[in-house]
Amino acid sequence: MADVLKKALSGDPDSFIAVMEHNKPAMYRVALSILKNDTDCADAMQETILTCWQNRDKLKKPAYFKTWLIRILNNKCNDIIRKNSRMSYVESYEGIEPAVTDNYSDDVDDCIERLSDNSKTIIELYYKRGFKVKEIALILGIKENTVKTRLARARKEFKDIYQEGVAL
Repeated sequence: MADVLKKALSGDPDSFIAVMEHNKPAMYRVALSILKNDTDCADAMQETILTCWQNRDKLKKPAYFKTWLIRILNNKCNDIIRKNSRMSYVESYEGIEPAVTDNYSDDVDDCIERLSDNSKTIIELYYKRGFKVKEIALILGIKENTVKTRLARARKEFKDIYQEGVAL
């Protein structure tokens, strides 16, 4: 894959498509964890792919391609969130039955949803997507110690929210 990546970064469209296809599942999981909407995920992924193609010559070390890609995707997702926050939606859920799911998983997801944006992002990237602290620092453009601090705060915030929910 390293040879294909080098070709892609040098401007070979077929290699670039192959690299993007290889990374598409990871991109989708990250986008979905942030946006919670397939349509917005597709938009963020499409914009990310276009930005990567246009800026492929700016990546200094091909070894960091996936981190670079996910960082761009994260920024595109945040752009969509900002854009959507200025809009208001009215939807009807009449007649839709809730799916039967694992309550524990629902409780955890509900707690994650109630976290602040910084905490939610850190928790999603670390626990749900499996990124290491160093990778999260690169993705978010912050120092590793900042990631560790935010992760500790996010854990405490999650614990407080979870215990508050259990007490009810």
